Amino acid sequence: MFENKIVAVTGASGGIGRAIGEMFAKHGAKVALSDLSAPTASAADIGGKAYECDVSSEDSVIAFIDQAEVDLGPIDIYISNAGVGDGNGPHVAGGSNEGWERSWQVNVMGSVYAARRLMPGWLERGDGRFVITASAAGLLNQVGSASYSATKHAAVSFAESIEIEHGDAGVHSHCICPQYVRTNMTAGVDFSGQREKLLEPEDVAEALRKAIEDEKFLVLPHPVAGEYYAYRAANPDAWLSGMRKMLAKLKETKSYIFKDSA
Repeated sequence: MFENKIVAVTGASGGIGRAIGEMFAKHGAKVALSDLSAPTASAADIGGKAYECDVSSEDSVIAFIDQAEVDLGPIDIYISNAGVGDGNGPHVAGGSNEGWERSWQVNVMGSVYAARRLMPGWLERGDGRFVITASAAGLLNQVGSASYSATKHAAVSFAESIEIEHGDAGVHSHCICPQYVRTNMTAGVDFSGQREKLLEPEDVAEALRKAIEDEKFLVLPHPVAGEYYAYRAANPDAWLSGMRKMLAKLKETKSYIFKDSA
């Protein structure tokens, strides 16, 4: 179903972004991979093209999309995958203003900038697909990083807005919400006590393929995240209590992803 589709991916030098690009390429798509430094090796490995893109800059996002469309043709599917996260510091609001702003720009505005450039053309064509990698933190929470959790919640909301406002016009969105995946962000973290399996980036890419095939908005590589999401909505106080217990356990084992958490 992706034969000759034009797919653009951000944050694609490795990890989830590269795996998604490879999945689309294997299914016949023409793929543009981007990152802060052009991911030349990754693009060469999958037969795609590499571009430099800083998603926190609207000009950079526009330049990436414009050049990819010159080289490959009008983009059909855009994967807003680039993301960042910082620890809280000494308390929940202890992160720097710069860290919060970076998270907002990368995790939220990077998608807004791309949608702003792509949406007019997609609406005119009556076809387009926007994918945001938001993390299960966007449905639940990531202890140790309020900025990551807050901006990933905003990313989920923006993806929902695309589907609500433009789905009937043929422009659809998907939101990828994995828990822990083997990437640079999770390198060195001990997951031996976790209930959920540490997935590979390729597992996330395959979950996205199936979600597009089935026209499912939420992409849940860890299906249990959906169960937690439903429980959170139905039992918010019990869920918060459970999260506090989990935080206490993480403090004992020092198993934070975001290392400057107290």
